[in-house]
Amino acid sequence: MVEKTYNVGIYCRLSNDDERDGESVSIENQKLLLQNYVRQRGWNEYDTYIDDGYSGTNFDRPGVQRLIEDAKAKRINLILVKDLSRFGRNYIEFGQYTDYLFPSLGCRFIALNNGIDTMRDDGSTDVMCFLNLFNEFYSRDTSKKVKAVKRACAESGKFMGTYPAYGYKRDPEDKHHLVIDEETAPTVRRIFAMRATGAGFRAIATALNEEGIPSPGTLYYQRKGRSDPRQVNHKWADATVKQIIRSEVYIGNMVQGKAGTLSYKSRKLINKPEEEWIRVEGTHEAIISRELWDTVASIDQRQIRKNGATDGCKSMFTGLVYCADCGFKMRNHTEKFTYKDGRPGRYSSFICGNYARSGKSACTIHTIYENVLAQLVLADIREKAAFAEHDPERLAQQITHLKEKETRSRLALYEQELKAAASRLAELERLMQNLYEDKCTGAIPQTAFQTLMRKYEQERAEKAEALPELERKVKAHRGNQQDASRWAGIIKRYTEVTELDDAMLLALVDRIEVGETKRVHGVKVCDVKVYYRYVGNVDDALAQERREQYEQAV
Repeated sequence: MVEKTYNVGIYCRLSNDDERDGESVSIENQKLLLQNYVRQRGWNEYDTYIDDGYSGTNFDRPGVQRLIEDAKAKRINLILVKDLSRFGRNYIEFGQYTDYLFPSLGCRFIALNNGIDTMRDDGSTDVMCFLNLFNEFYSRDTSKKVKAVKRACAESGKFMGTYPAYGYKRDPEDKHHLVIDEETAPTVRRIFAMRATGAGFRAIATALNEEGIPSPGTLYYQRKGRSDPRQVNHKWADATVKQIIRSEVYIGNMVQGKAGTLSYKSRKLINKPEEEWIRVEGTHEAIISRELWDTVASIDQRQIRKNGATDGCKSMFTGLVYCADCGFKMRNHTEKFTYKDGRPGRYSSFICGNYARSGKSACTIHTIYENVLAQLVLADIREKAAFAEHDPERLAQQITHLKEKETRSRLALYEQELKAAASRLAELERLMQNLYEDKCTGAIPQTAFQTLMRKYEQERAEKAEALPELERKVKAHRGNQQDASRWAGIIKRYTEVTELDDAMLLALVDRIEVGETKRVHGVKVCDVKVYYRYVGNVDDALAQERREQYEQAV
């Protein structure tokens, strides 16, 4: 009987998720072993198909796809691999090929080290399904271990990404640590500084493009000495600017684990909810200050847009001024006029947005000229700064005291409840342990044990559920003192300012409320309240401080 002529397709694969046992699993050794096997039997080696760096958990690999196409085209009629795991580690897809496709094509399949040969009827293929299943279990277990190691590294603050954020580079002495890139860090600082003045994302991107500053992607390929293969315009985009501005990496925090795969079989990334992100603070040197970060974050939260007026001028107060009565944002209104000598002039004022939209039935006009508003706000800032410069710690304590006056007894109760809940939890754990020991020694019957255990377990669950909320309330209480101290430290820098600007206003002020104009003794007056970031309105605290200073002087 003449032996059938075989045109052999040799398949080799190696990837990072496979166990590398030295030289025995290298691509070249796999290939040499299989070629010798083919030559010893006098078969024809048609081609070698290689996938290096591809996972075996799916069959979307160039080498294996080319192998299958050649099998369908009858160019090969025997597929030879070192072992089953080289061809793939997906139990279901593997079976589709070896049990259905290859037999229908008359293609023989041999896994050399496993002793698998689909042409033999000695029962060697009976164990193939079990081996494939074990191979898949191995991939699943490896995936879990790799993810666990990566998560542990991320939780310890190590950088686990592929490319450092723009403005940073890998530490030459530790690839998991970031250091500032002095070439690009100034651009990051400028982006944040522009945003702190109210500039939009697109305006920032346009300015960077006009100055010819390379975008992050373009700079990456320039440093590699390669041409950029991406089909993009190689310019800064508003999305790129937004991504930089909203990244905590620039204040020294590492935030990782924002995305992950659906399973070990899929490479598709999905975004994770924010509560699952891994955030570690103070892992590397910050490029910008926390104060600047807070300013930019507050602009995003308030959705401030510094759009220019129709005549090209813009107001620094846009997005900050609110009607004190209805709460609507106030609109910037401009009026043009001509001086007697022919020079053009303009008035800039703010009116209630609710009134502007719906008329007197909604609210009153609440108008105030911008130059008057600027004088009032500047005077308020200087007044607060003078108090803060005199004794910032005392002022912070005064603000904290008044802010907490109404809730002090409630917060003391929270602290007491927190202490009692923690103590009771420890006591319940001890009672449950003693109860279990009494049950084992026969000191109490089974029914009594079950009844008491259910009671203790229910109470323990209730206390454990209440603890986080109590801790949050106590933390918020203590945070008031930190915010007041931070505000006092910032405001005291502005004792000598003579003019307001965008950066100062956005750094200090959260909102400004304008009341309706009234006549008092023939003079028009309106109530303007300035709410500062971190502490809100502090007029009551300053009034208390004035009274105490007066009493001390007397």
